[in-house]
Amino acid sequence: MEYRLLGRSGLKISTLTMGTMTFGGVGWAKMVGDLGVSEAKKMMDMCIDAGVNLIDTANVYSSGECENIIGEALAGKRPQGVLLATKARFGMGDGPNDRGLSRYHLIRECEASLKRLKTDVIDLYQVHEWDGQTPLEETMEALDTLIKQGKVRYVGCSNYSGWHIMKALGIANEHRYQRFVSQQIHYTLESRDAEYELLPISIDQGLGVLVWSPLAGGLLSGKHRRNQAAPEGTRQFAGWTEPPIRDENRLWNIVETLVAIGEERGFSAAQVALAWLIGRKAVTSVIIGGRTEAQFRDNIAAADLKLADDERKRLDAVSLPPVLYPYWHQLNTASDRLGEADLELFGPHLQQ
Repeated sequence: MEYRLLGRSGLKISTLTMGTMTFGGVGWAKMVGDLGVSEAKKMMDMCIDAGVNLIDTANVYSSGECENIIGEALAGKRPQGVLLATKARFGMGDGPNDRGLSRYHLIRECEASLKRLKTDVIDLYQVHEWDGQTPLEETMEALDTLIKQGKVRYVGCSNYSGWHIMKALGIANEHRYQRFVSQQIHYTLESRDAEYELLPISIDQGLGVLVWSPLAGGLLSGKHRRNQAAPEGTRQFAGWTEPPIRDENRLWNIVETLVAIGEERGFSAAQVALAWLIGRKAVTSVIIGGRTEAQFRDNIAAADLKLADDERKRLDAVSLPPVLYPYWHQLNTASDRLGEADLELFGPHLQQ
């Protein structure tokens, strides 16, 4: 297992992170999975034994039950070097202050997560989504307070746009609050929108990148194929609708290329998709999940797969997104002055 620095911090995390949304099965999360304490412990032990050192969750997963299961599985005794990450923002009740990124909600939910996880400190505390009604100064100050209180070690964001991130970093710098060290984003071969701004920002501003749902909710696993119904037992069979698929033909072209490369190399399509992400310069770690031991074992094996340049070009050929404005104008008129962050978007296009 390879370990990479998380952004500008001195914290090293494994290139694979353990995702836990399949724990609990309460409410909407039942479509994803419903693993209990004993099953969760088995999966966690497997990942830890393979070198995975970060376990990621969120308070909203199964309405807190996911965090409870992790806390019970660890029995309040984390193995040496194992890190915990969680998130807050979404509704945890019906009251007017039971959601959002206010000081009230963030501090209350952090304390609740600490109790459920049976730990004294959360290693990475992430704001789960943008809150357009709470001043960012309030949010960043609350996160800084949690670090100063010793309840949180590092803070990050998730599902932020480019301007959200830059405004938050600007406020942190201005007031000398702790900055985000990372962002957690959706990024796959099928959905490469993050290349427009989020990945260049990560390179420019020194943010780590954690990737959620790296197999597009299982669509890139190789189980889903062109002109076939969703297999029983998958998220799509249960009615899961993320991510949105805007070009189904493009999706199946990507899947068929993943399957072909996998067969040539002796790996699964899922492992090829994960290896493509791990090999992207801006990506720090890819969050893997599963309902079964076999799914976790398959995903873990992706850490050993290194794709060749020609294999990456084949994947780029079927997945490369169009260059939107103002980027097409920059590519046409300013390609002689591209920086390192620019090349995260433009690099594959220049090779075409």
